[in-house]
Amino acid sequence: MKKAFLQLHIAVFLAGFTAILGKLITLNEGLLVWYRLLLSVLIIGAISIYKKELKGIHWADFFSISRVGLILAIHWVTFYGSVKYANASVAVVCMSGAGFFSSLLDPLIHRKKIVVVELLLGLIAIFGIYIIFDFHPQYKTGIIFGVISALGSSMFPIYNKRLLKKFTPETLVFFEFTGGFLLLTCFLPFYFMRFKPLFYLPSTSDWLWLLMLSIFCTVIAFDLQLKSLKKISAFTQNLTYNLEPVYGIILAFIVFKEHAMLNKHFYLGLSFIILAIVLQMVRVLLSPKRTTNN
Repeated sequence: MKKAFLQLHIAVFLAGFTAILGKLITLNEGLLVWYRLLLSVLIIGAISIYKKELKGIHWADFFSISRVGLILAIHWVTFYGSVKYANASVAVVCMSGAGFFSSLLDPLIHRKKIVVVELLLGLIAIFGIYIIFDFHPQYKTGIIFGVISALGSSMFPIYNKRLLKKFTPETLVFFEFTGGFLLLTCFLPFYFMRFKPLFYLPSTSDWLWLLMLSIFCTVIAFDLQLKSLKKISAFTQNLTYNLEPVYGIILAFIVFKEHAMLNKHFYLGLSFIILAIVLQMVRVLLSPKRTTNN
């Protein structure tokens, strides 16, 4: 059990490190994600073929999975756009808005009743983002990117719930990444009309950070997450992932000294977001419906 908890926390820490690597990589956010997907597909494909875990799928299923892969690609592009047009701290804070979008989209997509408490908690997080937005006009574009990224982040697991009933995680992630890569390749020329990159090929240091991003924050983090699920409940895993923005902000402060660029209104907005996360954790922990098998 201790090993499983260690694996889970390493996976969450690696997820929090993606914003740092996104700032270190000098590529345009669209190209950054294109290279990340390409390297991840090659690495996961090689590992899956070697372990004989990759299974073929029908073309109709591939198109269905590819749509989710595109959502993931858009989520990543806008997330790194938030990092580059604002900073790493603002980007990870904006991701807290995913709870609000999830409280609306999950019931709509699955035709369930909206949980008012979850909606209110999501609004508290959105209010925190608004405070940051209102008092940091220089981060306007980055915050807009971050909110769009949060929307994509909320949609990704909703659609994956259905797909995981039919496909293994290894097969699903490989074809999602592949489909996302192919569709992103088609859309990037249009994206570059508005956000034109300064250069198209990674520098030597960019290749190093891209490999770290693909190997550690994508392939290894995904593998650790799956392994921890063998011992730890999905409830515990989802609860632990609330630490990702906290890790990201701490790392941004340490690596880039971003605390020097943020004023008291950032911390006021952040306090509302943390309040929403804490209240949701307490609510789930005290819920009579929760069992040890959740």
